[in-house]
Amino acid sequence: MQFEGIWTPIATPYRDDFSVNLDALEFTVEFLISRGVHGIISAGTTGEYYAQDFRERAMLAGELRRLTEGRVPLVVGTGSLRTEDSIEYAKMAKDVGADGILVTTPPYSMPTGREIALHALAIDRAVDMPVMLYNYPGRMGVNMDEETFDRLGRSPNFRGIKESSGDINRLHMIGRDYPHLGLLCGMDDQALEFFAWGARGWVCAGSNFAPEAHRALYDACVVEGDFTMGRAIMCAILPLMRVLEQGGKFIQCIKHGMTIRGIPAGPPKKPLQPLNKDDRRALEEVIRTMDMTISAIAGEAK
Repeated sequence: MQFEGIWTPIATPYRDDFSVNLDALEFTVEFLISRGVHGIISAGTTGEYYAQDFRERAMLAGELRRLTEGRVPLVVGTGSLRTEDSIEYAKMAKDVGADGILVTTPPYSMPTGREIALHALAIDRAVDMPVMLYNYPGRMGVNMDEETFDRLGRSPNFRGIKESSGDINRLHMIGRDYPHLGLLCGMDDQALEFFAWGARGWVCAGSNFAPEAHRALYDACVVEGDFTMGRAIMCAILPLMRVLEQGGKFIQCIKHGMTIRGIPAGPPKKPLQPLNKDDRRALEEVIRTMDMTISAIAGEAK
C-alpha cells in the first residue's frame, strides 16, 4: 500500500451536547468519496483526537471502516502521550480492519530523534501494518530528524510521511535523502512546492469541505504534470490555505466550511469555541471567491 492521492483527515461531527452525530459522519463519508478523495484518516488533528477517549476513538474508527466499506483505504491515528497507549490504539486499528496507521511524535515530552524512532518502531512491531508518519512540531514541540528516519529505515512498513513543519528545508531534505518514505504534503500553503519535490500525496483538512479544489490542484500537478495550471489553481486556493494554516482557528474553520457545504459538523470540543460572526463571514467570502476563480480556470482550460 502506498499513500498517494488526496487523503482527508476527517472531522468529527458533534451535536450540541458533544455526542457524535453519526448521520453527519455518514453524510461526510459519502460526500468525500463521491468527490474523489483517495483515502480517509480517522483520529487526525482535524478529527480532534486529542479531546477524545479510547472508547470514542475506537467507535469512530469502527464506524468509518463500516462506512467506507473498502471503497477507499482507511488510516487510523495512534497519537497519544504514552507509547503504551499508542500501541493500544494501533491494535484497535488493526482489529477494526484499518488499512494503515498514522504515527506521530508523542506531544509534550519532547523526545529526541532516537526516542521518536524507538516509539514508532515499538508500534510497528506490535501490529506490522503500513505506517504514515506525521511530523507536526507546531503541536508536538520537536521534529522527526535524520536519526529518526535512519532508524525507521529498518522497517519496510514506514511508507509515507505527512510533513507539517512548514520548513521548506525539511521538504528538500526528505525529498532528496529519504524518497523511500513517500512524501505527503501536510502544509497546505506549500502544496505546490511539495508536488514539485515529488510528493504524490496530500493530507489536507480543507478537503473536508472543498475536495474539488484540492483534487484540481493534485490532478494538475501530480496526474497531468501541468505546473502552469497548478500555479493558477494554487493562486486561487492560497487565500484559503493561509486562513487554515495561519489563522489560529483551524478546527473551527474546517467545521464552518463543512457547514457551508450542508454538512452539520457541529461545534469543536472545548476549550475551542465556534467562529464568531465576523470570522464566519470572512471565511465564507474566501471560499466563495476561490470557487468562482477555480470554475473560471476550468472553463478556460476546456
